[in-house]
Amino acid sequence: MTQKYATFEESGLASTDAHPDDQVIDLSKKTPEVKDAAEQSTSLKDYFRILSYTTTKDRMVLAVALICSVGSGVPLPIMNIIFGGLVGEFSSYFTPGTSTTEAQFKASVSRLSLYIVYLFIAKFTLTYFSMYCFRVISLRVSAALRLEYMNSLFAQPISKIDQVSVGTVVNTITTLSNSIQQSISDKLAILFQSSALLIAAYIIAFKYSWALTLATSSCLLFILVVCSLTLPAISQIQQKTDKADEKHSAIAAEVFGSIRTVISLGAEAPLAKKYRQWVTESRDRGRNMAIIMGFQFGLIFFAMYASYSLAFWLGLKLYREGHIRDINTVIIVFFSVMIAVSVLGSIATPLTMVFKAASASTTFFEIIDSEKISPGGLRDSESLAQGDIIFQDVDFTYPTRPESKIFRGLNARFERGKTTALVGPSGSGKSTIVALVERWYTPEGGSISLGQRNIEELDVKWWRSQIGLVQQDLFLFNDTISKNISFGLVGTKWENESDSVKAELVKNACKEAFADEFIARLPMGYDTIVGENGTKLSGGQRQRLAIARSIVKEPTILVLDEATSAIDVRGEKIVQAALDRVSENRTTIVIAHRLSTVRRADRILVLRDGVNVEEGTHEELLDMENGLYRGLVNAQKLESATEEEADPMEITEVLKEELDNSTPATSEQPQYEDKEKVRQRGFFRSTGVFIYEARRHWLLCLTALLGVLGAASAFPLQSWLFANLIDVFRLTGEKLSDAANFWALMFFILSLGIAACYAVVGYSANRLSVEISSSCRTEYFQNILRKPVPFYDLNENASGSLVSRLATDPKQIQDMIGLNGIFPIISVCSTIGCIAIAFSFGWKLSLVTVFAALPCIFLAAFMRIRYELEFEALNAEVYSGSSQFAAEAIEAFRTVSALTMERSILDRYSDLLKQQQNKAFRKAWLATLVFAFSDSVELCAMALTFWYGGQLLASREYQPASFFVVYMSIILGGQQAGQFFSFGPNIAQATSSANRILNFRPALEDMIAASGQRMADQSRRSGARIDFRNLGFKYASQEVPLFTGLDVTIESGQFVAFVGPSGCGKTTLISVLERFYNPFLGTVLLNGEDISCFDPASYRRCLSLVAQEPRLFEGTVRDNIILGLDTSEYTEEELVQACIDAEIHSFITSLPDGYSTELGIKAQTALSGGQRQRLCIARALLRKPSLLLLDEATSSLDSQSEKIVQAALERLAARRNMTIIAVAHRLATIQKADVIFVFGESQNGKGSRVVERGSHQELLQNRGMYWQMCQANGLDR
Repeated sequence: MTQKYATFEESGLASTDAHPDDQVIDLSKKTPEVKDAAEQSTSLKDYFRILSYTTTKDRMVLAVALICSVGSGVPLPIMNIIFGGLVGEFSSYFTPGTSTTEAQFKASVSRLSLYIVYLFIAKFTLTYFSMYCFRVISLRVSAALRLEYMNSLFAQPISKIDQVSVGTVVNTITTLSNSIQQSISDKLAILFQSSALLIAAYIIAFKYSWALTLATSSCLLFILVVCSLTLPAISQIQQKTDKADEKHSAIAAEVFGSIRTVISLGAEAPLAKKYRQWVTESRDRGRNMAIIMGFQFGLIFFAMYASYSLAFWLGLKLYREGHIRDINTVIIVFFSVMIAVSVLGSIATPLTMVFKAASASTTFFEIIDSEKISPGGLRDSESLAQGDIIFQDVDFTYPTRPESKIFRGLNARFERGKTTALVGPSGSGKSTIVALVERWYTPEGGSISLGQRNIEELDVKWWRSQIGLVQQDLFLFNDTISKNISFGLVGTKWENESDSVKAELVKNACKEAFADEFIARLPMGYDTIVGENGTKLSGGQRQRLAIARSIVKEPTILVLDEATSAIDVRGEKIVQAALDRVSENRTTIVIAHRLSTVRRADRILVLRDGVNVEEGTHEELLDMENGLYRGLVNAQKLESATEEEADPMEITEVLKEELDNSTPATSEQPQYEDKEKVRQRGFFRSTGVFIYEARRHWLLCLTALLGVLGAASAFPLQSWLFANLIDVFRLTGEKLSDAANFWALMFFILSLGIAACYAVVGYSANRLSVEISSSCRTEYFQNILRKPVPFYDLNENASGSLVSRLATDPKQIQDMIGLNGIFPIISVCSTIGCIAIAFSFGWKLSLVTVFAALPCIFLAAFMRIRYELEFEALNAEVYSGSSQFAAEAIEAFRTVSALTMERSILDRYSDLLKQQQNKAFRKAWLATLVFAFSDSVELCAMALTFWYGGQLLASREYQPASFFVVYMSIILGGQQAGQFFSFGPNIAQATSSANRILNFRPALEDMIAASGQRMADQSRRSGARIDFRNLGFKYASQEVPLFTGLDVTIESGQFVAFVGPSGCGKTTLISVLERFYNPFLGTVLLNGEDISCFDPASYRRCLSLVAQEPRLFEGTVRDNIILGLDTSEYTEEELVQACIDAEIHSFITSLPDGYSTELGIKAQTALSGGQRQRLCIARALLRKPSLLLLDEATSSLDSQSEKIVQAALERLAARRNMTIIAVAHRLATIQKADVIFVFGESQNGKGSRVVERGSHQELLQNRGMYWQMCQANGLDR
C-alpha cells in the first residue's frame, strides 16, 4: 500500500452529531493508532468460545451431532475388516488344492457383501442426523453471536460507536459471521467425522499389527509439524485480509449512503479508485496466502502418498520375516493407514475454516469484550417534577480531542416548565449542550444537575425516556408511520400497553404535532411505510412525525435541535405552532438559527466559543446595543416582523394547501424497472464467465490445469499400483522382495509427483481466486454505481443490503474458484480416470457397477445441489434484510439511544434472525437427507462390486489382480464423485452469488441509453438557459401526476428561486435537472438542447448541486472539496477563493493540518451541520458550473454565516456567467433573485403549478401567496 487512510483515532475528530466543531478543532496531537490486525493474537480458544453461545438445548443437540458424526466415521474403517476377509476368501479360493467350493465361496461373498449394506444404512442414518444437527447448531450459534455483537455494540458509549463504520458492522454480521457459520455447519461435521474415521482406522490397524501401524504413522508427525508452521501464518494473514475487507466495506457504505451526492459530483471514478485501493490491499494479502497454501498442500500430500509406499514396503518385509502371518493383515493395516492418511486431506480444509472462523471471531469479541456503559441508577421523579436543569462550572472536551476544550466553566440554567433558547454562531457549543443533557458524553469538570440531583446519578435509560428530542438530522425508520411514532413509547409506562391504546396515543400525538391531517390523506394512513430514513415523505412531514414521536410519551423535558431548519415558511408556521403547543408546561430547550422560531422563548442564551455571553428575553436582548443577538436578528431582518400569533384558522388553511399539493401516496419513490429481466444461470454458465474472463491470467490458469490433471491422476495410478502390489503376494523368495521394493518405489515416486502437483494447485488456485474475486468485487462496485437513482429508492437496494451483497458475493466466487472449486474438478477428472482404467482391466464388472451405482450418486448429488441453491437463495435474502436493519440502527444510533430503543431494536433484530432460522430449518432437512445419501451410497457401490465380482471370480472368469484394479478404481472413483458433491453448498452459494453479480452488469441497451453527446467545454463554462416545456412528472406510487404541462423558462445568467409549500415539487425539479429522474411528458432544454441527449457524466459536470442534507466522505478536507474534479480543472487559488466565498476558509486554516485535516471514518458527523454545508457550497463553487442548484443550501447556517455566503452568491449572480436556481424556505436568501417562481396547487386541485412569478418587489405588490409567506418571515417591506 502506498497510501494509508487514517483511522478514527488518527483523525482526531469526534464523529458525533453533537457537532464536535463547536470549538476550533486542534489536531496537532493525535491519539495512538489502533493496533494492526497482525498484532492481535488468535487461538482455538476463540473458536471454542464461539460454541459457548449455545443453550442447554443446543448443547444436547450438539452432543447428538457429535455422537452421530463420530459414528458416521466408523463404517469405512470397519469396511477394511470386511475387505480383508474378502481378500482372504479370494486368496483361499484361488490357492491350488483349495477345499473351498464354488457354492461356499459365493455364500461367503454374499454374506460379507450384505454386511457392507448394513454399514451403508448405519452411515446414511448417522450422517443425516450429524449434518442436520450441526446445521441447526450453526444457524443458532451464528444468530446468537450476531445478537450478542449488536447487544454489546449498543451498550458502548457514543464515542466508541462513532469509531465503528456502518460498513464494518455489515461486514462483521455478514461475511465474518458466514465464515463462522460455515465452519460449524458441514465443515465441523466433516472434521469430527474425519477425526473419528482416523481414530477408528488406527485402532483397527494397531489391533492387527502395531509395528506396521506405528512405522507408517510417522507421516502424521510430519503433517502435524507442517500444520503447526503454516496455520498460524494463515490465521495472521487472514486477519490482515479481514481488516482490509472492513475498510472497503466502510467505503461502500459511505458511497451508497450518499449516492445522490456521488452521482451529482460525478465522483464515481475517484471513489471507485479509493475502494479499489483497499480491494488491492486485500488481494495482496491473498497472494501471500497462496504461497503458504501451496507449501502446505505439497508437503501434506507428499506425506500421505509416501506413507503408502512405506506401508507396503515394510508390510511385505514383515510378512517375509514372519512377523505378519497372512496377506489379510497387510491389507487391513494398509487400507486402514491409507484411509487414515487420506482423511487428513479432508481434515485440512475444515481445520483451515476453523482457524479462519477463529480469526473472524476476534472482530466480534473486540466489541463483546470492550467496556460497556454501566446500567442502573436512580429514578428520581420528584426532582424531575420540581427541578431546573443546571450547568455549573462545566468543563468538557471531546474524548478524541483532549487538547481542545469545548467548555471552560460554563454556567447555564434551564428553568422547569419554561422554554429556553440557545442561539449563536455555528461552532459555539449549542449542540454539545444537547449531547451532555442526553448523557451521550460526561463532563470533565463541574456538574449537570436536575434540581439538587446530579444527572450522573440517574438511571440513563429512565433519564432519556423523560426527554423528547427532535434533532436537526432527524431519522425515521423504514417502517410504518404508526410504528415510527410508537417507538417513542419505548421505556415508558405505555410500552407494554395494548395496540389499541398505543394507536390512540399515537393519533393524539400526531394531532398535537399537526401531522394527523396529512396522514389521513395517505391511502394507507398510519400504516404507510415511510421509506429508508423517511424518503417517501416531504421534509415538513418528516419533521412533524419526529415531533409527534418525541411527545407521544408526554416527556417532561423537550429538546429541539434545529427542529424547523428543513421546512418551508408556511410549513414552518405549522410546525412552530405544533412546537408552541407541545412545549407548554414542559422544560424546553430550543436550538435554532431561524430566530423567528425562538422569539417567544421565556429565556434566550447566546453562546459564542463555548461561553454564555448574553442572556435575556427577545426584547431585552434587542435592547443591547452592539449585542451579538441583536446583530443576528438584524441579519435576518426580523425586527419588523409581525408579533401576531398564528391563529388556528390560518394554520388549517396552510395545512389544507400543503395537503392539496403534497403527494397523495407514498411518494418520492419512483419505481425502478430493470430493462433486462433477471436471468438465472446454472453453475457452469455463471462461474464459467469469470473463469473465461480471467484468461489474462493464462499462466496461472495453465499451471492450475496441469496441477489438477496431475493430482487427478493419483487415484487411477494408485488403483493400478495397488493391484500390482496385491499380485506380489503370489511370489516367493527374492522375486517377492524385488517386486515389493520395486512397487513400493513406484509409490514413492508417485508421492513426489503428487506433492508437486498439489503444491502447484494450492498456489495457483488460491492466487487465481484472489485475482478473479478482487477484479470481480471492483467491477461489482462500479456496476452498482452505474445504476440510476430510482434503483436505490427500492427497499431491497438500501445501502446496507448493497454493502452486504458486495461483501459476500465476491467472497463466494473466490471460495468456489479457489480450492473449493479445484477439488471438485480433481474429483471429476479422477472419477473419469478411475472408470477408464477399470474398463481397461475388466469391462464386464465395470459396466455393471458404473451404470448401477454411479447414477444413484449423481442423481442424489443433483437433487442436493438443487435444494442447496434454494437454501442459499433464502439465506441471502434474509441475511440482506437483517444486515440492512442492523445498518439502519447503527446509522441512527443517536435516535435509537435518545428513544431508549436499544432493547426494542435488539428484540426486532432477534426476531429477524429467528425468522431466518425457521425458514432455514424447513429447507435444511431435505437437503441434508440427500447429502447423507450421496455421502453413503459409495458403500452400496462397494457391496455391488464385491458381490458381482465374487460371481465372476467364482466362475474364474476374472483373476484377483483384475478384480482388484476394477474394485479400487470404481471405489476410489465413487469416493471422488462423492467428494465432488460434498461441495454442494459451496456450489450453491457460488451460483447464487455469480448470478447476482452478472445480473448487475449493464445490458447493451442500457449502455447505449446512458451514452450521448458530450457537452462542449464552452457550454459548460457559459451560462445556462433552462426551459421546462410541457413537463409532466409522476412518481410511480402516485395516482395523480405532480406536474402536468409545466412551462418554465430561466434565462442564462439569471438568479431564480423556487418557493412554495412542502410537497409542491421544488426539489423534484432539481432532481429532474440533475437527471436523477426522467419526466413522462415534455422535455427539459439546456441552451436549447434536450438534456436527455447529453452524456449524463459530461452533462452533470456543468452543474453543481448543494443538497439540503450535505454529505462528506472519509478523507481530508481538500479531498472533499475537490471530489469529482481533475487536477487540471482548478488551481490552488481558485480552491481557496471558493472556500472564502463559502465562509469556511478561516475555519479550515485554523486546523493544525489545514486543508490536509483528516475527517476520519465518519466524516459525515465529524463537523457541525453548518460547517458541512459550507464545505459543500465551496465544493460546488469550485466546479465553476454554468448551472448552480441550491436546495436549501443555507438552512444549517447561522445568521452571520448565511449573510456572508448569501453575499458571495449574489456577487456570483451579478457576473451573469452562471445560472443559479435556489430552493429556499428562508425568503431572506432569495430577495435579490431576478425571478421568483411560487409553486402551489394547480387549478383542478390536483398536482402542482406555478401560481406566481416575478421579482421580490413585484410579488409583494401582488399581495398574493408570496406576500403571505413574506409576512411570516418578517419581509413585508
